[in-house]
Amino acid sequence: MIDDAVFLARIQFAFTMAFHIIFPSFTIGLVAWIATLEAMWLSTGRERYYLLARFWTKIFAVSFAMGVVSGLVMSYQLGTNWSRYSRIIGNIIGPMIGYEVVWAFFLEATFLGIMLFGWNRVPRALHFAATVTVTLGTTMSAFWILSANSWMQTPTGFEMRDGVAYPLDWIAIIFNPSFPYRFSHMMVASYLTVAFVVAGVGARYVLEGRHPELARTMLRMGLGLAIVLAPAQALIGDMHGLNTLHHQPAKIAGMEAHWENDSPVPLVVLAVPNEIAEHNDYEIAIPYLGSLILSHSLTGGIPALKDFPPKDRPPVLPIFLSFRIMVGIGFLFIFMAGAGGILWSFRRLDRARLYLLALRGCWPLGFIAIIAGWTTTEVGRQPWVAHGILRTADAASPIPAMSIAVFIALFVLVYGVVFGAGIRYIRRLIKKGPETKPAAEPEILANRPISAAFEEGQAAENVAIASQRAE
Repeated sequence: MIDDAVFLARIQFAFTMAFHIIFPSFTIGLVAWIATLEAMWLSTGRERYYLLARFWTKIFAVSFAMGVVSGLVMSYQLGTNWSRYSRIIGNIIGPMIGYEVVWAFFLEATFLGIMLFGWNRVPRALHFAATVTVTLGTTMSAFWILSANSWMQTPTGFEMRDGVAYPLDWIAIIFNPSFPYRFSHMMVASYLTVAFVVAGVGARYVLEGRHPELARTMLRMGLGLAIVLAPAQALIGDMHGLNTLHHQPAKIAGMEAHWENDSPVPLVVLAVPNEIAEHNDYEIAIPYLGSLILSHSLTGGIPALKDFPPKDRPPVLPIFLSFRIMVGIGFLFIFMAGAGGILWSFRRLDRARLYLLALRGCWPLGFIAIIAGWTTTEVGRQPWVAHGILRTADAASPIPAMSIAVFIALFVLVYGVVFGAGIRYIRRLIKKGPETKPAAEPEILANRPISAAFEEGQAAENVAIASQRAE
């Protein structure tokens, strides 16, 4: 494999993507959580919402910075390792990535400074508006990225001329057949990840007997969101799966390790897919359940891997395992949310030590599920980089394999140091906990209009200048 430039380019992209995706997916949900806290603070005046908003804003700042740094690398890779990709479908992908940059670096960055450093310096309503604007910016960034990615999965609204894709209908391109399902699935995954991180931190503080009021607020708000979103994600995932079955049947066949075109289709729970022999070793399957899930019929059939030439099949083992990791975590989240809701209804949530210990340990699972889901999506698309248009092998740049191998080693080293330090700092912030004594809020900014504050500030500056001249 060390001599395969295309394989190494894919490894490098997968490595950088795995690091990058966890930070935007976290910040998308986290900034929405912060905006919710600010809204509740403004509407109720309760200090605990203000303290929590300040606390989670620090964590958001570090996560956002690491997301920006890792995202820059993703863009450069398209030019270095995948130049043919850019030449053939750049007319379509380029504008959508450009729109994402506009939202991310103009809208988000413009108001991010107010959100991070405007506490006690601008009126409360203005700070809340900035936080909401950053929330909108992160959501729109996700909109364009997922639209571009979905188009590569289900391309529409284009034509090929001399081997190059040209747009014909931008509405069909942006709102391609798989986009609504991917966008909703990813957004709910982001919110659900944050819900369990917040609830897990709240459970930790309850177990440690620290910040009791703030801990209970985090525990209940995080768990309340999970109670709604965990089962909703299962429904969205089912619709997403049916859409994928229609547009990318080879991917579904690989995810289910389904080799023979027969029915009813069993659900393969565990197995070791054998791509050479074209069957599953050590298979554990449940009869009829595969047909029920994938066709909503006990006797329905689905396309099998043997229906496709070997060159058109995705790698089976990676997507078979990653899909089950994602689904397994999803069902665990449903169980944890349901159990927490029952304990909450009986007023035993704060005293259920075993449950709180389990909830505390759930905080990384959302990130694992997101990486597993993207592995399923991207590896399952192979051998296509743009389904039916451009094969991955034809999209790579003609560069030596050794050059890519050297860069992979450098990426592993640099990412390990930089992102290791960032994650360690976030852990320190969580260990320290929220500030229980907020900084005094200047009355001039908290309770007076911006114009009045500006006029008084200008007057004070004029007095200072006059005093210097007098001296």
